[in-house]
Amino acid sequence: MNKSTLAAVILALLLKAFPLQAQEWKPLFNGKDISDWFVKIHHHATGVNFGNTFRVEDGMIKVRYDQYGDFSDQFGHLYYKQPFSSYHLKLEYRFTGEWCKTAPSYTILNSGVMFHSQDPRTMPVEQDWPISIEMQFLAGLGDGQPRPTGNMCSPGTHIVYQGKLDTRHCINSTSKTYGKDEWVRAELIVLRDSLITHIINGDTVLQYSKPQIGGPVVNRYDPQQKQDGKVLSSGFIALQSEGQPIDFRNIVIREIK
Repeated sequence: MNKSTLAAVILALLLKAFPLQAQEWKPLFNGKDISDWFVKIHHHATGVNFGNTFRVEDGMIKVRYDQYGDFSDQFGHLYYKQPFSSYHLKLEYRFTGEWCKTAPSYTILNSGVMFHSQDPRTMPVEQDWPISIEMQFLAGLGDGQPRPTGNMCSPGTHIVYQGKLDTRHCINSTSKTYGKDEWVRAELIVLRDSLITHIINGDTVLQYSKPQIGGPVVNRYDPQQKQDGKVLSSGFIALQSEGQPIDFRNIVIREIK
């Protein structure tokens, strides 16, 4: 029995002996406004919702770019007001509308939810991505090729996958491919710096552990915030905007003790 298998067995026995205690489900989005959230968009100060990128309509958080000119790498994130450590997050999303043609091509039908993120108030105006882990959302491009969703991406971070430190920026999940304009149910179970589980439409599609600071992708950050090797056991949750219109609804969380 190797070390990773032994650790998994021990964890399973501990969880059986000392069950996790989950609190009641709590809505993060009230369906009316984003007063409990705040924005950080690349090239803009924290709190500036440039172009009304994040807006509430029809009981949903909508990400739109109709007030943009050139996209100019104005990647954005909408952060819930407080950090979390151990929790079960649920939300629904759908890609819609027309992709912003001046955004990078990799952002077509691409978005996500960031977690264990640094506080956006520690980000310089010109920092492009938060140091965080991302549950990446993708939709099929209509070309018949598989394009899984619920993947892991790691701006300024690494994770342990299949028992080894994995420095790839993104790792694909085992999910099915879902289309544009299709509502998808995404769940994220985070146990501090231990096991992290991605669930899509009820199916577990990816698991990994030990999120930690390290690696590239994040640019123009405050060096004090990027302490490579530091394990991440808590942080902020944020919805992403990177050039593709997307809707979010039914965003709920329950914390786990």
